[in-house]
Amino acid sequence: MGITERLLAPSAGDLAGLQQLVVDSHWNQLAADWEVFLRAGTVHVVRDGGGRIVASGAVLPMGASEVAWISMILVTPARRGAGLGRAVFGQCLAQVQAEGRIAMLDATPAGEALYAQFGFRAQWRLGRWRREGAGERRWRNAGLSLALQRQPTGEARRRQPAGEALQRQPTGEARRRQPAGEALQRQPAGEALQRQPAGEALQRQPAGEALRALMELDERALGFDRSGLIAQLADRPGSRCIADADAAALVRDGRTARHIGPLLARSESAAVRLLQDMLDAEDATLLVDLRDDRPLLRGALEAAGFRHERPFARMALPAPGQVLPAGDGALLHAVAGPEFA
Repeated sequence: MGITERLLAPSAGDLAGLQQLVVDSHWNQLAADWEVFLRAGTVHVVRDGGGRIVASGAVLPMGASEVAWISMILVTPARRGAGLGRAVFGQCLAQVQAEGRIAMLDATPAGEALYAQFGFRAQWRLGRWRREGAGERRWRNAGLSLALQRQPTGEARRRQPAGEALQRQPTGEARRRQPAGEALQRQPAGEALQRQPAGEALQRQPAGEALRALMELDERALGFDRSGLIAQLADRPGSRCIADADAAALVRDGRTARHIGPLLARSESAAVRLLQDMLDAEDATLLVDLRDDRPLLRGALEAAGFRHERPFARMALPAPGQVLPAGDGALLHAVAGPEFA
């Protein structure tokens, strides 16, 4: 099954092997994310007979709180099904429990079944949403237009996507049949979810003030302080921290897409407004890990061309006598990613 080890002094080959696990698993993390785990947390690995890393897991303490985050449970495709994931996860959990911390994580459906066997329980659910970059969308739309041109007129009308149909209906009919998310963009002036001019929210607070606002809301939402982690993510090239009086969010680069999150706001409507401004300023492929109980935001994402990619469950395993952090979950709308909480 393989022997797990704590990676203390990784070689260049080790770092390349860790990132290859990300690539093979089609995940979005960068080499810089592994550096966070190695510097502020712990990485456990399993090697094959030649010394190559074939499985990984990471533990990241959430500041001075009792919480430690477990993530990056990855296994190279050729070695899956041999118990390596369970073994490396077991080492991560043993470390967290030995340190007297509360283990928390975000699980895929397959992972949820495994973690439930260790005693983890789902706290709430979320989902990953993805929108392709502007170039990819133009390519796909061009292909769709060409396909429609080659169909008989009646056939094209029967088979066109819903969004195409909305564009070609009389105005009144389109308004009656548009998805809920479209309605968010078309409300009369003065409505709570009225769309603001592009970029307006982006200019509301200077970068330093926006970061402080994000950290404050983040601590209130989660019930623990991870401002050091947020500051590291915000300081990376390409990262932008955006805030107004009622909402704050971070967008940063990933391996295959830019990631929006955390997104925090005092109301869901305030989160929608900030999200819409962020989307207006982004042409790259985007990911958002959104809580399932956010219908307005879900509608806004659908209207903006996002599609649901996969579900997650936020899970926790407090030891007897331990109490989960008392955060205000209503403030948290989209998370920083399953690797960072």
